[in-house]
Amino acid sequence: MKSIDRYMARLIALPLLATLVISAMLLVLDRMLRLFDFVATQGGPISVVWRMLANLLPEYLGLGIPIGLMLGILLAFRRLATSSELDVMRGVGMSYARLLRVPYLYAIGLAAVNLAIVGYVQPIARYYYEGLRFELRTGALGASIKVGEFTHLGSRMTLRIERSRDSGRDLSGIFVHVQTPKQDWLAVTAERGQFMATDDPNVIIFRLNNGTLVHNRPDFRTPRVLQFTAHDLPIDLPKIESFRQRGGRNLEFTLPELARLGHAGGTERLRDASRSEFHFRLVEVATMFLLPMLAAALGVPPKRSSSALGVFLSIVMIVTYHKINEYAQGIGELGRVDPALALWTPFALFAALVWWMYYQIAHVPGGQPIGALERGFAKLAKAITRRLPGRRRELAPQ
Repeated sequence: MKSIDRYMARLIALPLLATLVISAMLLVLDRMLRLFDFVATQGGPISVVWRMLANLLPEYLGLGIPIGLMLGILLAFRRLATSSELDVMRGVGMSYARLLRVPYLYAIGLAAVNLAIVGYVQPIARYYYEGLRFELRTGALGASIKVGEFTHLGSRMTLRIERSRDSGRDLSGIFVHVQTPKQDWLAVTAERGQFMATDDPNVIIFRLNNGTLVHNRPDFRTPRVLQFTAHDLPIDLPKIESFRQRGGRNLEFTLPELARLGHAGGTERLRDASRSEFHFRLVEVATMFLLPMLAAALGVPPKRSSSALGVFLSIVMIVTYHKINEYAQGIGELGRVDPALALWTPFALFAALVWWMYYQIAHVPGGQPIGALERGFAKLAKAITRRLPGRRRELAPQ
């Protein structure tokens, strides 16, 4: 690799990695708050939040890699242009095609990584994420008993605990109500208690101390009352349903599985949904090969200008195009339009726009694909500057 290629690689690497890390962190922080609230509401262990976030990370990387690639290349070209290095390179005969050699090496490598993520890793991780949500809702991860609130263990037992010490090993202020299948019911109050494991994984013992037990059944004239110093109350744990098989949603199918279902699915709706998801993932990966040309076109500002309009416009274009693909995917799933046509037509139009922008910057003398926008943006900034109070005082006669 020549020195210019190594230089371009360094210029791209830092903003690419920084953008990827920052975007992933923002997405993780946004979801983390909601997951903490969800886990706390379901009464599950906090440690499961980190497992859920780990299973969401492939999805966030699938979104962050194209943005990181785009901004990495764009900021590299912007730095070359604003420091006049690009003029020197162009002056010694380097074309834009030559300068895009390293960016396309990045694009090819990251596209392969992204294809592996969205095609194989993300579907499996999404299934595990949904499995953890299911286990939290059903209590398979061990629901915690909230102090001072009534907790239902199954459909026949209600439990309330006033205070908890020593990480739940010492409980006090206990109330238990149990309804049996024979229409009996038990009501127990106790000063202290603790849970103890048994040989049967479906049964635990609640050992109570210094309390009162009330037992009633339909053939009793009056409920029976028992004072005790120690009493073992067996508790049948609720049965946990097994989670569904992978593939309940198209997001959980890998690319080969989607291709197979798209041709041999049981219903037409399933075939359309599978084909739509399959083409959506391929289009998202194929778009990465357009990003180096788009970055070069938007990263070079007009002469004697340091406007950052291209950076802003690049993000708007990527997000807008992603939303168009999501809309096209939804239309394809409904069967209104062939999924391949619905998704590859916007790609062809976007590719034509990117090629025109690149042609303007690379092959038209003095060409600037967003020159009109740059001029309008400059006029708007100048008008706002004139109306600032500090600016008016500066122009006032002394």
